[in-house]
Amino acid sequence: MSKYTLLLLAILTVAACQRVDDDEIPADGAKLHFRFQFDENQERLGNLGEPVTVPEGNAAQTPAFRRMSVHVLDLTPNQFTPYGEGFLVFKGDETNAGGNTAIDFDQALVGEENEIFYSADLNEIPPGTYEFARVSVSYQLYDVKFNIREVPVVGDLIQQSGTVASFVGYNTYITELQPREQTLSVMDDKLQGFWALELDLDPPYDAYNELLSGESPAGATTVVNPIATTSQIPAGSCVVTGKFAEPLVITGAETEDLFIDLSFSINQSFEWEDQDDNGQLDFYLENTNQSDKIVDMGLRGLIPSWKTE
Repeated sequence: MSKYTLLLLAILTVAACQRVDDDEIPADGAKLHFRFQFDENQERLGNLGEPVTVPEGNAAQTPAFRRMSVHVLDLTPNQFTPYGEGFLVFKGDETNAGGNTAIDFDQALVGEENEIFYSADLNEIPPGTYEFARVSVSYQLYDVKFNIREVPVVGDLIQQSGTVASFVGYNTYITELQPREQTLSVMDDKLQGFWALELDLDPPYDAYNELLSGESPAGATTVVNPIATTSQIPAGSCVVTGKFAEPLVITGAETEDLFIDLSFSINQSFEWEDQDDNGQLDFYLENTNQSDKIVDMGLRGLIPSWKTE
């Protein structure tokens, strides 16, 4: 037997010893997937989870949601679990570029309705029963309707469209943002309530599209927390709390993927001071002090649910 034949046999023997049977190759573990749902018919709730109507003197509309971003995903065992002591599934990046700790908008986790926007390994979730999901919402993008009043020569432009970039997180550092086609340079921290509205006017007035921005009053943003009496959230944050339709039970022996659908109420979630009491959002070009003032962009409730697919 030649030395080359011996060498070949040796190589084949080593390879055979190192080969792993297919059924011994570890498969990917089960996953936990998160999706958004935006429900215009879901009950409209107040800060304590109670049904509420639009207060007198204000008006509201249900926006057409495009996408949303969250800063924290938290699974909470029960109503007595202090915020921050549940299981933290996800926390987004933060930065001090603007001088204070803030959500980093450039690194934000953004998702559209019914798409998986985040996944985690199920074996990372501690076994136990979770009755609540807590979601720190940071950014929303949606379309609204409005009127532009007293346009020179033209008069009133009725039921025009625009896209709102709404920031409801505790503090967000924004370099620039682009609701549709135009870009606004910010390069600063913005507290809860900052918004930018890009006009999408009907032809032939679309040549006058522009990007407006402003801030709603401090503390005016609705943040639904039905367990506020036993488990408060930090002031100025937007940690929306919702109870699972059926408690999420993690055994640690899951073999199938789980899907958590986070259904948010967008029922009249875009609210303003209705100065002329006509139920419509009005902006005035000349007498700007007559323009309606945006006061609340908070989501109006959360119903989380889970299932296997």
